[in-house]
Amino acid sequence: MQSTTSKRRGFMRAAGLGAAAASMAAIGGVSARAASAPDDAEILNFALNLEYLEATFYLMAVNGTGLPSTAIAGTGTQGDVIGGGAVPFKTPAIEQFARSIANDELAHVEFLRTALGSGAVARPRMDLYNSFNTLWQAAGLIQPGETFNPFAGEVSFLLGAYVFEDVGVTAYSGAAPLIASKAYLAAAAGILAVEAYHAANIRTLLFELGLGAQTAKISAVRAAASGAADDQGVVMNGAANITPTDTNALAFSRTTTQVLNIVYLGGASANYGFFPAGLNGAIS
Repeated sequence: MQSTTSKRRGFMRAAGLGAAAASMAAIGGVSARAASAPDDAEILNFALNLEYLEATFYLMAVNGTGLPSTAIAGTGTQGDVIGGGAVPFKTPAIEQFARSIANDELAHVEFLRTALGSGAVARPRMDLYNSFNTLWQAAGLIQPGETFNPFAGEVSFLLGAYVFEDVGVTAYSGAAPLIASKAYLAAAAGILAVEAYHAANIRTLLFELGLGAQTAKISAVRAAASGAADDQGVVMNGAANITPTDTNALAFSRTTTQVLNIVYLGGASANYGFFPAGLNGAIS
């Protein structure tokens, strides 16, 4: 994990999110370690780190356990998972959606690990507890001393899932132009499409549940972390906004640095967010 090469404003302060944001204004940005143009293997390993996070979140939600031991070894330091647990679903449809997404994310992990072979990175240490509390407090969704558990119920789960889904879409969209191999590019496009389906499903459910205000606050934190107007909640101008896009109706794209700023929750003062020990691989 490298020190900041170009300090950003603390993303909580930049989001204008009130007292909780001001208390964390010291958070700075991070920069991708692969300063030169990354090769395809480095890009795929960057994606694998993100897929580890998504797969673990969803598998925890539906099974109470994360990835199988056969799908976490590799180069770099293999880490544990902080937090997680089975969600007490009450709505059969939401539980089925969650299980379907969990199966897809596990398949993505296995696909990328196969493509990378012996060069696949290990699952890094991940935090599904403190990270959510940090983000929720920064967004003004909880107060200091309060906690948020995305596994406590299906509404909490959907809001937790919202944190990841749009990040996955923007990460794949941003990485696509960097991939040299047409075969890998086609595979990345296929994963991007699936991530977009997932995101639309989660966003639709959140809209139907009337959680537009909460998603707007989460989106504001993500946009401030990336340093760009590249995020939108599920409601805009009083109407449904299921597909967050630019003025050309194109999906937003984020650089690896922007993605890192989001999943690290800005950097060291947030203990690097969802990845307390950093990502494994060249882009970290």
